[in-house]
Amino acid sequence: MATATTTKTDIRKLSLEQLKEALVQMGEKPFRAKQVWEWLWKKSAGSFEEMTNLSKGLRDQLEAGFVIHPLTVASKQVSSDGTVKSAFRLHDTHLVEGVLIPADDRMTACVSSQVGCSLTCKFCATGYMDRKRNLEASEIYDQVVTISRQAEEHFGHPLSNIVFMGMGEPLLNYQNVMKAIDRITAEDGLNMAARRITLSTAGIAKMIKKLADDEVKVNLALSLHAANDVKRNQIMPINESNSLEALKEALQYYYKKTHNPVTFEYIVFYNFNDTLQDAEELYRFTKAVPSKVNIIEYNPIKEASFVNTGEDKLDAFSNYLRNKGVNVHVRRSRGKDIDAACGQLANRDGEKAADQAATATETATA
Repeated sequence: MATATTTKTDIRKLSLEQLKEALVQMGEKPFRAKQVWEWLWKKSAGSFEEMTNLSKGLRDQLEAGFVIHPLTVASKQVSSDGTVKSAFRLHDTHLVEGVLIPADDRMTACVSSQVGCSLTCKFCATGYMDRKRNLEASEIYDQVVTISRQAEEHFGHPLSNIVFMGMGEPLLNYQNVMKAIDRITAEDGLNMAARRITLSTAGIAKMIKKLADDEVKVNLALSLHAANDVKRNQIMPINESNSLEALKEALQYYYKKTHNPVTFEYIVFYNFNDTLQDAEELYRFTKAVPSKVNIIEYNPIKEASFVNTGEDKLDAFSNYLRNKGVNVHVRRSRGKDIDAACGQLANRDGEKAADQAATATETATA
């Protein structure tokens, strides 16, 4: 007769109060919860066996009733410029990406918030992948921990910055992203400064307002890439339901409540959004709130025909904005000699795994 299997609870989904209740039910003193909590979120323990100030009996009990799902590095690429890109395997075999970007005195982690993405931006490799699911807060946290260890391993320096610019739209996984940010910034977590974290969105107007209402302390960046609705609709379908006017109003609401300036991210594509008229439209949009513009060099992908504009047009575009008083930074592409574009490495590894599974199936049935 088959016996029913008991599903273990993911212990990192519990609040501190819930963890305390669970331990009291085990017959433990309430203070044990603080010890376990510290192991989970401050010391980043990947197993109960690591919790050495707990008795062997308690560790066994925790092992019997709970589970920790640490992510693992499925593959890693190191660029000649020092960029480290990792495909992280989750407990259910899905892959997401994280990137360590060393630049000047900064060590920046670029992390993912979803497995795949539902927004179908035409220039983004992740946009050509289906959204499988949202990441748990612990899975976002683990990316930061792993990339921080890579920074120490490769460069001997701690992580200094975090950007939510990896796979997925963070504002469509709001609850888990906010919990992850809490665990990353809390004193009983990784204790990183909120001002060192940037959340990048393709533009969800109502969620930008929610950031303001919730008084979220991190920096906000808007992936703009076109400052008129016709062009932005072509490359970012989310604009059809979140027009530039709606985004402008949301950003003004955000700034009024937070007094935090906004960053606009803009890839200058060849023969698409690279004219001085495009620059003028971008300038007008930046006047909505105090802001700066990051012009980002594009990493081409096989799924799309977009390429960077020429250096002469890029210079003319950025100088036009500077002459108008806009704070402009040109961000050169990192990791050009590896799968640097968002979604490329996970997509490639996913395709490879699917091909291997198909080959195995064919062999088994031959």
